[in-house]
Amino acid sequence: MASSNKLKILVNGIIRENPVLVLVLGTCPTLAVTTLAVNGLGMGLAATLVLMGSNVAISLLKRVIPDKVRIPAYIVIIAAFVTVVEFLVHAYVQSLYNALGVFLPLITVNCIILGRAEMFANKNKVFDSLLDGIGMGLGFTLALVIIGSIREIVGMGTWFGIPLTANLFDSMTLFSLAPGGFFVFGCVVALANKVTKGRTLKNHKEGGCAGCPAAAACSAFNGGKGEE
Repeated sequence: MASSNKLKILVNGIIRENPVLVLVLGTCPTLAVTTLAVNGLGMGLAATLVLMGSNVAISLLKRVIPDKVRIPAYIVIIAAFVTVVEFLVHAYVQSLYNALGVFLPLITVNCIILGRAEMFANKNKVFDSLLDGIGMGLGFTLALVIIGSIREIVGMGTWFGIPLTANLFDSMTLFSLAPGGFFVFGCVVALANKVTKGRTLKNHKEGGCAGCPAAAACSAFNGGKGEE
């Protein structure tokens, strides 16, 4: 039973609460960096490392962080892990660092990470928080790679830089631009809704703020008024 619960925590972010395709969080970096599949993969893995580290740290420190300053404390912890990841990417994957640009340090304010800190890591054990970070990170990475792959194949005729469609059809540059990103994003969300027969999206819509991982954080900034 315990192993089943651990597995449920791990796969929750990949399927049932995929942060991009179900919760529709982190759409700004999703649309900005997915012109290439490799950029989506890099951003997803960077966010996964930050999620894992911040979830574990916040779970360890949840009893010593004063409730009144927990949100600023979370942001400081997240920023520390983002800085480490940014330095590593800058040092070892210079091309990815240049491609991601400002969106790499902006992981600090990614609502997915702050939401998991407030809704999960702050209330659960260290190992469970680690599994949640891995699951949510993998779900985020999967969504970015899917969207990036579609945009790169249709927009440039390549996939991870490998020519695929040069002799099949002319590439459509529109898919490498913002309108193409919105179109692909909408299509992938619609496909996810179709595959799950609308169950996950319907459950979160009916749950209102209660179904959102950032609900408590929003409430804290809104004087406890929730979704008013």
